[in-house]
Amino acid sequence: MIYPIVKFGDPVLEKRAATVAVFDAELKKLIDDMFESMYAAKGVGLAAPQIGISRRIAVVDVTFKENPDARLVLINPEIIHTEGRHTQSEGCLSIPDFRENVGRAKIATVRAQDLDGNVFEKTGDDILARAFQHETDHLNGKLYISHISALKRDLIKRKIRKLMKKGEW
Repeated sequence: MIYPIVKFGDPVLEKRAATVAVFDAELKKLIDDMFESMYAAKGVGLAAPQIGISRRIAVVDVTFKENPDARLVLINPEIIHTEGRHTQSEGCLSIPDFRENVGRAKIATVRAQDLDGNVFEKTGDDILARAFQHETDHLNGKLYISHISALKRDLIKRKIRKLMKKGEW
């Protein structure tokens, strides 16, 4: 099932998601649906709040289906280590058609649980590190625009309010 992507302005995007405690068939189905939804939206990462579900689950595939082994499921993820700094253009499925340069760690290590609840750690660099940080931010109720200047953030919010008034958001 392909879920619609929740857009900026929905309160689910601005609150900390609930910890996942049950690892069952329902969770596996949700994760399959999340991958399907992410690919349909042409994304490389998706957090459960972005489909209106406030649970600490994210899926990532920075190869966009090119390498099935690159698919990652992050349940209850936490960033445990970062190194370096890297600024790059970043966007978000929940804030479509907007991109800004965002400074993030160049290397990031995430500790998470897999589909069966087993804890694992994974280190990524460049785009994978960015995806870990971006999706973990979603699960903590933060959007990438919280990492840009107040001036740029206000400009984006103003444009979105105009789109909302026109019924285009």
